[in-house]
Amino acid sequence: MPDTDRRLCIRPASDDTRHHARHRHEHGDASHPHHYQPRSRKALFCALLLTAGFGLVEFAGGLWAGSLALISDAGHMATDAASLLLGWIALLFVNRPASRNLSFGYLRAEVLAAFVNALAMATLIGVIVWEAAHRMLVPQPVAGGAVTVIAACGLLVNLLVLWVLHDRNTPAHELNRRAASLHVIGDMFGSLAAIVAGVVIQTTGWMLIDPLLSLFVCVLLARSTWNLLRESALVLMEGVPQQIDYDAVGDALLAIPGVTEVHDLHIWSMAPGQPALSAHVRVADMQQWAGILEVSRSMLRQQFGIDHMTLQPEAVEEKVATEPTQRAVLLKKADA
Repeated sequence: MPDTDRRLCIRPASDDTRHHARHRHEHGDASHPHHYQPRSRKALFCALLLTAGFGLVEFAGGLWAGSLALISDAGHMATDAASLLLGWIALLFVNRPASRNLSFGYLRAEVLAAFVNALAMATLIGVIVWEAAHRMLVPQPVAGGAVTVIAACGLLVNLLVLWVLHDRNTPAHELNRRAASLHVIGDMFGSLAAIVAGVVIQTTGWMLIDPLLSLFVCVLLARSTWNLLRESALVLMEGVPQQIDYDAVGDALLAIPGVTEVHDLHIWSMAPGQPALSAHVRVADMQQWAGILEVSRSMLRQQFGIDHMTLQPEAVEEKVATEPTQRAVLLKKADA
């Protein structure tokens, strides 16, 4: 087999390095570490303690003051705490080495946690919208002064949590921290809405401001939640990464001298920011495969940022056996 089809390295059971913590995948033409810094876990854990602690305080205060805006903000904080807990657990797993049962390791633990977080936020938005609609029909008294004080404290806690989570060195594609930050930003909007509601109720006595501002916060959160849900679902469904043009990749492979046909081209993400590719490449002369492979590697890395690839060469005279139910993508040169 060509070295483009390397598998997970299997060593004798007596080899104590089989499960070492500095595991590196060596699938296809890629060799890259999958490591997340411990400070990410520490940041998530600190944010978890702050959020869960004040969330309980805010929920109790919301019940006492009778404020939906305050209770909705406490609900956001509860969801935040769950988000941070899932993210923290995911980061504990993501650094675990691959095994015979999980050859890619736990790379998608982060994506799965982000997907669950987005679903939780969507559910919470629905619950708040339902309760706000009910309160608009049947207004309830709200203690404006207590709402203002508690919401102001909540805003300070949210700013502190956001500062803890912020890290300039964090990749933009790290979905867990994005998910956690999304929840915290939602809390900030909730706290601001509760502060405004408290002040308006204190000064005018207009109780409808409480459910109206709760609806406003839900509208602001809906788009960000949808984007996170769509992006994490795309990774879990092994869809083509958004930044990669599928047709352009196929055309670029086909344009390499010596390549006559490309089929069974698949592009997906093993984890956010880690695109992978596999394809069958038919060549006119198998003796030229080493050179074609090197050109393909360089092109895929430089033009598309793909460094994890498996390319299977086939001679022109070989025929591709494809099951009728399989939709194989076929790209063929016009003069082939």
